[in-house]
Amino acid sequence: MEKPLLIASDIDGTLLTTDNDLSPRTVSVISRIQAAETPFVLVSGRPPRWIPPVAELAGLSGYAVCANGAIIYDIAASSVLSVHGLEPMLLHDVAHTLQSVLRDTHLATEWATVGPYDGGITFATEPGFRNPWGDAETNYRPRAEVLGKPATKLLVRHEKMTSTEMAMAARELLGDAVDVTFSTNSGLIEISAPGVTKAFGLAEVASWAGVEAADVVAFGDMPNDIEMLRWAGHGVAMANAHKSVAAAADEVTAAHDEDGVALVLERWF
Repeated sequence: MEKPLLIASDIDGTLLTTDNDLSPRTVSVISRIQAAETPFVLVSGRPPRWIPPVAELAGLSGYAVCANGAIIYDIAASSVLSVHGLEPMLLHDVAHTLQSVLRDTHLATEWATVGPYDGGITFATEPGFRNPWGDAETNYRPRAEVLGKPATKLLVRHEKMTSTEMAMAARELLGDAVDVTFSTNSGLIEISAPGVTKAFGLAEVASWAGVEAADVVAFGDMPNDIEMLRWAGHGVAMANAHKSVAAAADEVTAAHDEDGVALVLERWF
């Protein structure tokens, strides 16, 4: 493709190394991209509160797509610009349907509102919920409160199933009522409003920048990146990517620990 007009990258397993750092080579190419005034957008399943440390490492201050496309976050202003969430009635219906079939599942939600970002927190229905990245931010509340307000994501945990198994079951049960994906295979699925994916959020940011999909290069490694890689003019999977992601990509680059993102971007920058 011609020189891209916008770069989009997943964070974990893609831009960051295994030890949650950025290599000097990756930092250098991001710096050149910014010098060329080409937007570099972080696109992640992470909530906004987990974006600033990565943005600081990369020297980024623009937009980030968070919560798998449900939130657009202004890094410099620490402000949420748009939210596309799950309404309480849908949350209750989804939770009831899943837990009536998938026993021993535990639920949590993430919340955000448009405006200055207050830091957020994960709210879970009972102490049985544990996310694969630790529970330091998890706050337990009654089920009615956890599911009783619009949420950017519904997190469903089952420690005796893989995320692949859970996602297959959830899609069979829920159909197109919601969007089901996952960013780890450790027994956690992430549920968004129907049609809300990383591609959805990135398309919103690209439209603000006046950039067409054909002029976007996107990088990812897990199933929650598939729609974004298909949407972009050139979708790149990491060598460490889930096999379904590699199959959806236009190209497979080196692993996240081997400067895979930088290797591709150095063609143009």
